[in-house]
Amino acid sequence: MTTRIHNFNAGPAALPLDVLQQAQAELLNFNNTGMSILEISHRSKPYEQVNAEAEANLKELLGLGENYRVLFLQGGASLQFAMVPLNFLPQGQTADYILSGSWSEKALKEAQLIGQTHVAATTAGENYRRVPGLAEIKPSASPAYIHLTSNNTIFGTQWAEFPSFGDIPLIADMSSDILCKPFDASKFALIYAGAQKNLGPAGVTIVIIRQDLLENSPGAIPTMLRYSTHAKNDSLYNTPPTFGVYMIHLVLRWIKAQGGLAGIEKQNRAKAGLIYDAIDQSGGYYRGHAEPDSRSLMNITFRLPNEELEQTFVAQAAQAGLGGLKGHRSVGGLRASVYNAVTRKSCQALRDFMLGFQQNNS
Repeated sequence: MTTRIHNFNAGPAALPLDVLQQAQAELLNFNNTGMSILEISHRSKPYEQVNAEAEANLKELLGLGENYRVLFLQGGASLQFAMVPLNFLPQGQTADYILSGSWSEKALKEAQLIGQTHVAATTAGENYRRVPGLAEIKPSASPAYIHLTSNNTIFGTQWAEFPSFGDIPLIADMSSDILCKPFDASKFALIYAGAQKNLGPAGVTIVIIRQDLLENSPGAIPTMLRYSTHAKNDSLYNTPPTFGVYMIHLVLRWIKAQGGLAGIEKQNRAKAGLIYDAIDQSGGYYRGHAEPDSRSLMNITFRLPNEELEQTFVAQAAQAGLGGLKGHRSVGGLRASVYNAVTRKSCQALRDFMLGFQQNNS
């Protein structure tokens, strides 16, 4: 087998090696069925057990009870940008959006196609170097819901503390940092996340939704776009992405084995700290994009003195077995995505490379 590289891709992203090896071992004969998980019926008991355990383990990790459901959908977070307002933005009401990066902008644009919206806060004027402070958020008079994006992959910023708005439903896109650290999930009426960064392979979207939101699901939108459709059918209304859900099921088991979210957070802070320290101690050679109090644990964005050096950095890093370090095409620069499955060894290898690169190219 070709040697595995240090994978810093932003998504699809690294998966735990233990999980990949277990999936490999079970690929031809899952749970003594004589079939691969890729071949069995989604209505068979072996698959239904996978589906049910994945929902239970995710709620357990988040400390949520029976008043929440977990749905396994398709279409990515991009479909959720539309599903959220279709389900929860009635005519004559306003949905509030907090803008902290490109993905929150895209969520707002979809909502604007469906109903009335209000920008409750934005840091666009600062090129999204930070998330808005709690005191900067100015909700509309009576919003149907308030939407935020918890982590910004492109700009490398993350909410350190989530706001609360009383009885107003709080909705979050957590695609790029879900389960990276403990947080009070009960603050949220709905959380959605593409699986391909911290939870599993591309093709599955996780939706965590409070039961009371399901009770008022509108009947005038297409069946597949109603959250109630999927909740009533345990995410089995249509054929789900069975292999993807199976992989999420294994990743959730792996997270529990790491000590749950507290154990994962300890690892993530140590990993990110290695790279941020290399940036901070470089004397300005490496320049982080995010303000220190908004730095992401998951996506570390930085620049070098010029674009030519950045291109050389990416090329030489790839030769050294460090992949996925080129920044997003919309902003350039460099980005190291250090999701849960990225190891401390990989982060140490990147730090060592950064120190050596600076020494050789200053």
